[in-house]
Amino acid sequence: MSSMNIPQSSLARVIIIGGGFGGIALAKKLANQDIQVVLLDKHNYHNFQPLLYQVSTGGLEPDSIAYPIRKVLQGYPNFYFRLAEVVEVIASEKKVMTNIGDIRYDYLVVATGSETNFFGNKNIENLGMAMKTIPQSLNLRSLILENFEQALLTDDLHERDALMNFVIVGGGPTGVELAGALAEIKKGILPKDYPDLDTRRAQINLVQGSGRILPAMSKIASEKAERFLEKLGVNVWKNIRVTDYDGNRVTTNTDTEFEAATLVWAAGVKAVTLKGLDAKELLARGNRLQVNEFNQVVGHSNIFAIGDVAQMQTESHPNGHPMMAQPAIQQGHNLGLNLIRLLENKPLRPFEYKDKGSMATVGRNKAVVDLKRFKFQGVFAWFVWMFVHLYFLIGFRNRVVVFINWVYNYIRFDREARLIIRPFKKNR
Repeated sequence: MSSMNIPQSSLARVIIIGGGFGGIALAKKLANQDIQVVLLDKHNYHNFQPLLYQVSTGGLEPDSIAYPIRKVLQGYPNFYFRLAEVVEVIASEKKVMTNIGDIRYDYLVVATGSETNFFGNKNIENLGMAMKTIPQSLNLRSLILENFEQALLTDDLHERDALMNFVIVGGGPTGVELAGALAEIKKGILPKDYPDLDTRRAQINLVQGSGRILPAMSKIASEKAERFLEKLGVNVWKNIRVTDYDGNRVTTNTDTEFEAATLVWAAGVKAVTLKGLDAKELLARGNRLQVNEFNQVVGHSNIFAIGDVAQMQTESHPNGHPMMAQPAIQQGHNLGLNLIRLLENKPLRPFEYKDKGSMATVGRNKAVVDLKRFKFQGVFAWFVWMFVHLYFLIGFRNRVVVFINWVYNYIRFDREARLIIRPFKKNR
């Protein structure tokens, strides 16, 4: 036995670090093979990140978008999950060191995903809010509700406005979807919840550094999404970069300033690196590990990286594939086949990304969808967005719960999960 109580066996051992979209897709592919699979993650659940903004805004409870990793891979022979934080990878010894012990591997797959990139701005990191994990989303939910409770109590009009103002930095899908959800809360829920507060004064500001929101999508999708947001009452600011934040005042690279007690940072991500695999020559832009067309990390034949943490340069993607769920799932799937081929001494299959399109929702009956041949916006796009997200949720119960929640919210114009379960205090 190793120190993690994982039996030694004659089977090749594959260690997967990370239970995100890529790690789970790979584990499923290796499920019934003669391979010992060990999955390590610091959480015991898989988190469906595309719907985190709905947890932040009280539309869904966190357990409807999280799923126990052990349950995903229940009943698979030779499969082991350990709740562990990886401390270091020692490639020369084929060893992974964790906070619960060390373990040796034959093949190692890094699927650690990405984290919020504050680009070195400590004030924004300390005083702003990120929305990349379930605890962060719950913190944001508490803060939003606490700010409205606080706004009721203050006589200072200036302070009251700041408590009801939001600045969302980053006009990608996360920023756009959060802005839309907040705008709907302002319109449909706040007047009912806080009848003694002039919630019309609440402002939702979406700040984008470049000339258009949703820059990775088509021009028509960007323009339409912007129109949808403006119709909902969101102020869309373009070509403005947020430079600093002191907890109330948001400073930008222009004369524009905002007074806001809530700043949500959705302006970039960087890969989560591991000690031992963080040498300069291995890393590309955004801390991503450079990999070849088989997802092998440069200079290592038995270490692979997939998903957000992997940078595979191709003609169509000179900066690597987009840091989204689809590339991770597809890379996990392809690497699973390749590991089986490797053990059978067959040649490896290069990874080819099939772009299934991109989409973003702006709120009730409003979404934009870009597919290869079609681009459409509005109600039909919204139904497509809902169907796709339900399809990719892991677990039958989660799909049912989310679907019922959505139908209920749609009919009742409501979001029931407006609960301050654990109060949140910003660092000062």
